Amino acid sequence: MPLVLSLMLFVSILLSLTRAYRDSEMVVWSTCGLPLTAWLRPVLKFALPFVLVIAALAGFLSPWANFNTAQYRQVLSARSDVSQVSPGVFQESKAGKRVFFVEALDEGAALLGNIFVAGFQDGKLGVVVSDQGYQEFAENGDRFVVLQNGRRYEVEPGSPEFRVMEFERYRVRTEDGQAKPTEPLPNRLSLPELLRDDSNKARGELLWRIGIPVSALILALLAIPLSYVNPRAGRSANMLIAVLIYAIYSNLLWVAQAWVAQGKLSFWIGVWVIHAAMLMPLVLLFYRRIAVRMPWQGKSCA
Repeated sequence: MPLVLSLMLFVSILLSLTRAYRDSEMVVWSTCGLPLTAWLRPVLKFALPFVLVIAALAGFLSPWANFNTAQYRQVLSARSDVSQVSPGVFQESKAGKRVFFVEALDEGAALLGNIFVAGFQDGKLGVVVSDQGYQEFAENGDRFVVLQNGRRYEVEPGSPEFRVMEFERYRVRTEDGQAKPTEPLPNRLSLPELLRDDSNKARGELLWRIGIPVSALILALLAIPLSYVNPRAGRSANMLIAVLIYAIYSNLLWVAQAWVAQGKLSFWIGVWVIHAAMLMPLVLLFYRRIAVRMPWQGKSCA
């Protein structure tokens, strides 16, 4: 989302100023003696609120969303095997020790009908069948399937003998209810946690979170000189250059983040060198556009 907003901000400013060139509004602007740099103030007033939103998304909301998404997936992975079974489908447990079959699920998968459970235990194959059952939760979070009025068949592989046991109530633990803690990946850490983490991966993530809003601001300023277009010519050239600059800028940020995370580049160098490199074409483009008429050489409008 921050990258999309950054691109939208860049393109919106670029298209607006390009339209001003095509409609000859820039001719009136320059005739009044106003240089291209006079656009800096209105563009900044327009761009700064978006840059602040991008900074909030990159620094706080995106990590929060990543963390909660990971937790939600972890909770789903810790659900009992039966709760993940579709009626009429054989399902193997996550540990690979049991096979479940449930013909019917009622009332939010709490009540089960026509249950089949097969698995190995102590070198013996056990098959449990029951017409009905339900799920039960222990205090420690473990989940059980409780089968009622069924039979258990037990046989040792290679032996012709088997045992049949009838029961009124039989409990089978599906999985431990405790979910494993989510791995603290850098993109899931809050900003204070990221600042306290001195690892290379955390430094790389911090560089990325700082770089997105800074790049959005620089791109917004780059849109001013890049918007120049000859009214008699097409406008595709400056758009192609703008897209190329955006792609290069974004990829350089990705490379800097990866190098810092791998320890190939110092954080204190990577955090500014990419943006400084992009400021150079910004200054050169502004100089090229205002070299013909400097601010003190223009005439004021009557």
